[in-house]
Amino acid sequence: MEKIILIEDETSVVSFIKKGLQEKGYEISVAFDGRTGVQLVEANDFDLVILDIMLPEMNGLDVCKEIRKTNKQVPILFLTALGTSENIVLGLESGGDDYLVKPFKFIELVARIKSLLRRSGNNTIPEIPEPEADEEHIYRFSDLVVNDYTKKVTRGGEEVNLTSTEYKLLVYFLNNPEKVISRVEILDAVWGVNYELGTNVVDVYVNYLRKKLDNPDNKLIHTVIGMGYVLKRP
Repeated sequence: MEKIILIEDETSVVSFIKKGLQEKGYEISVAFDGRTGVQLVEANDFDLVILDIMLPEMNGLDVCKEIRKTNKQVPILFLTALGTSENIVLGLESGGDDYLVKPFKFIELVARIKSLLRRSGNNTIPEIPEPEADEEHIYRFSDLVVNDYTKKVTRGGEEVNLTSTEYKLLVYFLNNPEKVISRVEILDAVWGVNYELGTNVVDVYVNYLRKKLDNPDNKLIHTVIGMGYVLKRP
């Protein structure tokens, strides 16, 4: 049974979500303020975090940043009434994997949860030593090396820490090298749900990935104006 923590201060929202998700077979824990939420995440092995932004004690953006200091893998889904593009960008850049705006449809919340859990493998990564001879599970592109067993990413010999969504986006690029990929294709492959075509979540995550992988003189991810993105050797 997957374990989910809901960090939300509105009791009516908590009651609605908790009841609905328990009926779907999830084990639900609740924190009514940000600081308690951080403490519970640090002390427990949750498979997913559902996080509001407007919280007492510590706002959701800071909660997300605190969680990411010690846990890079657990999927974080923002669920908040703050729905502007700027809010969404801030949420994703703070370390969130997805963003759903209130009011929401419960069926969509469940779809987002299933998608995040599927992408993260329920937040479990096998502790298998990096194979030296078995190249089947290792991606190599220029000076970028990705071990799909351990999820370890290095560029130029230096380890790069990615969230689960960033990792899936990178692997999608690696499976389509030197090919121009549209934003719609990326949305479908990486997020697996029907986002509105007007969303800029792809651009946000590509830029986030660039910040971690690229430098101005040695870029791997390139923009093709009017078409999408391409992973190309420097």
